Amino acid sequence: MFGLPTPIIGLIIAVFVLVYLVLKTRVHAFIAMLIASSIAGLIGGMTAQETLGAISKGFGGTLGGIGIVIGLGVMMGSILEVSGAAEKMAYSFIKILGKKKEEWALAITGYIVSIPIFVDSAFVILYPVAKALAKNGKRSLLTLGVALAGGLVVTHHTVPPTPGPLGVAGLFNVDIGAMLLVGMSMAAFPVIGIVLYAKWLDKKYPDFNQQVFTQEELKQKYDDYIESREKKNLPSLGLSLLPILLPIVLIFIKAILDLIAKSAPELSHNVIYQTFVFLGHPIIALAISVLISVYALLPNVDKNTTALHLEEGVKTAGIILLVTGAGGALGAVLRESGAGAELAKQVAALPISPILIPFIVSTLVRFIQGSGTVAMITAASISAPILAQIPGVNMLLAAQAATMGSLFFGYFNDSLFWVVNRMMGISDVKKQMIVWSVPTTIAWAIGGSMVIFANLIWGNDGSLFDLILPLGVLGFIMLYKNHTSN
Repeated sequence: MFGLPTPIIGLIIAVFVLVYLVLKTRVHAFIAMLIASSIAGLIGGMTAQETLGAISKGFGGTLGGIGIVIGLGVMMGSILEVSGAAEKMAYSFIKILGKKKEEWALAITGYIVSIPIFVDSAFVILYPVAKALAKNGKRSLLTLGVALAGGLVVTHHTVPPTPGPLGVAGLFNVDIGAMLLVGMSMAAFPVIGIVLYAKWLDKKYPDFNQQVFTQEELKQKYDDYIESREKKNLPSLGLSLLPILLPIVLIFIKAILDLIAKSAPELSHNVIYQTFVFLGHPIIALAISVLISVYALLPNVDKNTTALHLEEGVKTAGIILLVTGAGGALGAVLRESGAGAELAKQVAALPISPILIPFIVSTLVRFIQGSGTVAMITAASISAPILAQIPGVNMLLAAQAATMGSLFFGYFNDSLFWVVNRMMGISDVKKQMIVWSVPTTIAWAIGGSMVIFANLIWGNDGSLFDLILPLGVLGFIMLYKNHTSN
């Protein structure tokens, strides 16, 4: 077939079948990825036993490294969700930053809260805060809502222990702690971009509050919400932040000590070093965080109710674990069939850096089927075996590229697109896309540019040419924005 090696033919057919099954049939992404893995192996020259062995090995190997962390992360998120900790953070940041900076307070809240809580649920929980701040139309509900959703969506797509980024870290075989710290650093810039765009939306739609709600309705919503929150016993800000910040601090300390230990090997036998190596491992750090969240945020809840809350969190992670494992299976088949090595030779000859491969694949899959998690897992499972064969590729940045690509143009096939627009009462299709599809693309462009800049500094294969794609799209958006402003 066109002179292509057999493993490449198997991969092409597998990807085509995967896209067709997800788009045109009722077959779930998990089953579709298993079918694609089987096709890639069998057509790619592997025997039936070799294919099944690679699928099992890839599935188990991927979940073995991250499955526990995903489970603990969603448990913690469930407790933060039901305890009112997320709302407490929002009110506290609003108080700290003061008036006229509420959009920044909500974006910061979203940036932190979405690390452990699923993005759709987090927006439903926190959106009433935005409504409350729009009292008497003094702040644009549109600006506040988009800023909140922007803070939520970026860290949800890029920072562990959110299941998607965790799965990508496992597939690229990068340290979860490093993925978390780098993801948080890079996520800040796309969030800033979305907030600035959200402020512009207020100028484009100055009468949005009046179009959606009457003045009396807004005031009533505010009064009712404040009254309900006064009756609700919310945890303190310190206790609300503790379950999120503690594992981050422990992981950060471990990372610093590991760097010191490389230059001073004798430190590895030190008791303090060994203690923080243990406590800073993502499994232990998150286990401690779950225990703290249970006893600090739900001190008066009985054993059975607490168990139900924790189990509810695990239920939401079940299908994500399966999809992540299936991604690992596909990656293992591509490695063992030789498709990864064959494609690596072709990628190395391209005029772009290899690190753009997961970014582009994730972008395409996101646009085709909508799910950010499926997009980044698919991109990682396809590109990780390829990049592993190319010397000098920074796999941590490649993992970040896969997550940033999954932010691209959230529209009708993205569940958050409907959550955001329906809760804000937007029914016009054009306005829906301006309100949500454009800001997610801004986040994609800024995030992709940050990864490329980082690759220019810390990678061995960076090129300024790589910036053409994200900055070109961002420039087009800016031209549109200026055109509609005039």
